[in-house]
Amino acid sequence: MMKITSLLAVAFVLFSAYGGAEGRKVRRLDALEYPAMSCRAHSASLTDFGAVGDGQTSNTKAFKAAVDQLSRFAPDGGVQLYVPAGKWLTGSFSLVSHFTLYLHRDAVLLASQDMTEWPVLTPLPSYGRGRDAAAGRYQSLIFGTNLTDVIVTGDNGTIDGQGAFWWQKFHGGKLKYTRPYLIEFMFTDTIQISNLTLLNSPSWNVHPVYSSNILVQGITILAPVKSPNTDGINPDSCTNVRIEDCYIVSGDDCVAVKSGWDEYGIAFGMPTQQLVIRRLTCISPYSATIALGSEMSGGIRDVRAEDIVAINTESGIRIKTAIGRGAYVKDIYVKRMTMHTMKWAFKMDGDYKSHPDTHYDPKALPVIQNINYRDMVAENVSVAARFDGIPGDTFTGICIANVTLGMTPKHKKYPWTCTDVQGMTSGVTPSPCDSLPDQGPEKISACDFPADSLPIDEVKLKQCSYRINYF
Repeated sequence: MMKITSLLAVAFVLFSAYGGAEGRKVRRLDALEYPAMSCRAHSASLTDFGAVGDGQTSNTKAFKAAVDQLSRFAPDGGVQLYVPAGKWLTGSFSLVSHFTLYLHRDAVLLASQDMTEWPVLTPLPSYGRGRDAAAGRYQSLIFGTNLTDVIVTGDNGTIDGQGAFWWQKFHGGKLKYTRPYLIEFMFTDTIQISNLTLLNSPSWNVHPVYSSNILVQGITILAPVKSPNTDGINPDSCTNVRIEDCYIVSGDDCVAVKSGWDEYGIAFGMPTQQLVIRRLTCISPYSATIALGSEMSGGIRDVRAEDIVAINTESGIRIKTAIGRGAYVKDIYVKRMTMHTMKWAFKMDGDYKSHPDTHYDPKALPVIQNINYRDMVAENVSVAARFDGIPGDTFTGICIANVTLGMTPKHKKYPWTCTDVQGMTSGVTPSPCDSLPDQGPEKISACDFPADSLPIDEVKLKQCSYRINYF
């Protein structure tokens, strides 16, 4: 059991400062036990800082005060901020190093619709501009930069972005800045985001960027399938990432792997690499289960996905790139994927037309190579694959083996369409295009999946226990 007596004494003093007459309320005791990359020596409740969980009172100042006061204890074994049951309305707030934000199972963070509670940041340097508008971007609901060892977890507590407010402004062209995400950490080492439900994000849900040693585990993400740009999990210029046991229903890609946009991403030069995705279930009728790009100008390599389920989703694995992107997407491995009701099982786009501006280099051609798909089955598929490379910049080393795609009765006349691609197949139904010739059953194991493990798989979670006294 973690000792918290020293911090409780401080919490009483802080509560009297922030809570006033509410200090007469009876304190309650909750016991917590959960797995984490790091346990904390100190803990306090959000209510100790005057927060009110009625769904109407703004708690932005309470969250900021809690983080500010507790940060004094972070170097001394780390701190935990406990969010008890209730509906906690808040604008954006930032975390600090050696910090855990823990949500009770009946806790709901409600994103404020008061735009004055959302600070504006400059565009990401690897993008050069905002996604929705050329100017800056609203800071994410839960944010942090230049941190070490930060955890956002709970007992399946909820973070509700109340995104309809933002979607209406986006569709109406009324946004001066890019919509906020739910969770974003920049330039941070050692991140855990786990055991939460994320609802109705204004835009992307989880966005680690320029960061390393990241675990995203046991996350449920839900948004209307026609909501704009509600990507699930987007590792962006990150190294050593593990995404596992997640269920995502969204209006965009369930997982989108990124690394910067055209000349800005090329100049920044930070790839996404050493990424593991496993036991993912995705429903996204208008987007991809796993997308690589289209912003991939820092490079994407060594991505390993396995045990993936796609249901009523536009495409299974999609690579998106274009002239001007530069860099590479290479050493991609996907196995044991099951797909139900798909427009495309596989898709590659060499002419994805989205650019930040007109200053991209037309000589910056992306390298797409060593793409491996194996041991897959699908049913009710309209198009097996559409692979469009770039003339003069052929996508090479495509390997597809032991894949059976059951086509819908009204499937396209030609289930495979391939231009400017090169590779091989073995044991694939229906028969692939001529540029991916069948090499016979003896090559069924040709599309290798790496046998070694990545460093993030060596990370073991600790069992952390706490007793929380709070009003």
